[in-house]
Amino acid sequence: MLEKRDFYINGQWVAPQDGTDHHVIDPSTEEPTAVISLGGTKDAEAAIAAAKAAFPAWMATPVEDRIALVDKLIDIYNTRAEDLAQAMSTEMGAPLDMARSQQVGAGTWHLKNFIRAAKSFDFNRPLSDRASNDRIIYEPVGVAALITPWNWPMNQVTLKVGAAAIAGCTMVLKPSEESPLNAIIFAEMMDAAGFPPGVFNLINGDGPGVGTVLSGHPDVDMVSFTGSSRAGRLISKNAADTLKRVHLELGGKGANVIFDDADEKAVKRGVLHMMNNTGQSCNAPSRMLVQRSKYDAAVEEAAAIAGKVTVGPASEEGHHIGPVVNEVQWTKIQDLIQKGIDEGARLVAGGTGRPDGFNKGYYVRPTVFADVTNDMTIAREEIFGPVLSIIPFETEEDAIEIANDTPYGLTNYVQTQDGSRLNRMAQALRSGMVEMNGTSRAAGSPFGGMKQSGNGREGGIWGIEDFLEVKAVSGWAAE
Repeated sequence: MLEKRDFYINGQWVAPQDGTDHHVIDPSTEEPTAVISLGGTKDAEAAIAAAKAAFPAWMATPVEDRIALVDKLIDIYNTRAEDLAQAMSTEMGAPLDMARSQQVGAGTWHLKNFIRAAKSFDFNRPLSDRASNDRIIYEPVGVAALITPWNWPMNQVTLKVGAAAIAGCTMVLKPSEESPLNAIIFAEMMDAAGFPPGVFNLINGDGPGVGTVLSGHPDVDMVSFTGSSRAGRLISKNAADTLKRVHLELGGKGANVIFDDADEKAVKRGVLHMMNNTGQSCNAPSRMLVQRSKYDAAVEEAAAIAGKVTVGPASEEGHHIGPVVNEVQWTKIQDLIQKGIDEGARLVAGGTGRPDGFNKGYYVRPTVFADVTNDMTIAREEIFGPVLSIIPFETEEDAIEIANDTPYGLTNYVQTQDGSRLNRMAQALRSGMVEMNGTSRAAGSPFGGMKQSGNGREGGIWGIEDFLEVKAVSGWAAE
């Protein structure tokens, strides 16, 4: 079994000071695949101290040099792509093809977009043409604690590390203890790229332990967290005493609004998007709202498509979905599927229990419910599994009311051929992102939500700005 107990602190791999062993479980087999250490207070404080000591020199490093290091990181990242794919497949259950293309690919995508954005960003600029002696200076926030989840590991690590590094922040990364192996490989890449000691530090740990130390420590100037809304609330409360900046990317319960004039692939697109990554995405279109005249046909089509989604081990190549990450998540999903049945939703695909042919592994049957009302538990709670709820609606106003009737506000989706209606819906939906007719957001587009889906934005120039302070200066001398 792989042993990865050390932490990366101040440019060196060091043994934990007060660590405890933690087994990383392969969700396809339910067997341990590696052992890491969960750090304690002393370990977290050592990482914070290294980041604090490195900050003045890193802040003073020209942004061109910081960009060059991130550019070098991309080259190294590409050489370790297969290592990353194998790690993520094993530790969090992404099938190999999906791990290689989507999970690994997300990292290079974000890093390249940060470089492109930074090269056109003026970190020291005049306030305006009419106030040339007033300057706006963007400078790094300081020491940033980066706490990342298990479901899209490299996506989240690169979104935070890339932006923080270019902004001039020093970092302490705490990846999820469920999927830490990819982050350990990433730390090796940061070291190989030549980032100065203390600029980037990695410590493994859990939320109540290391996470609490990081979010409450007075020498941490900012926390960037991606995870559940429940954990986001706890982090916000713990960070409040030190008044540090808190950036939160939290849960979602996205509505996919399908009007009666939607294109013929709209339902299929929505089901497959929901099932991608075994439903373990905060921006998943988990509520499919279908206009009444198209409703019955859409339900029948969605059930048929879900029935064709295959489930298999993450270690196998192919276009199947893998297991969910652990037993806790599996049990939660099973309970919510049963809750849907008990509350009167009509089960048209899937259901409780493992798929046929599996008696081990955290596999979930691709599940579709019809006749869901927006007050049902499965329409209110983020399930984080391959479970789709279909809700009928009558009018555009009805669709907007249902879609917005949620504590979340991350991503909504609209399917219609009416251009005016597309634009009206985009403005009316209360979410940080709206994707229409299957069109993905462009490179550098900001990712983030409102309401209980969090605050702040990641990706592109908005992601870099989240790690920057704005300094207003008067009387700037002409040079």
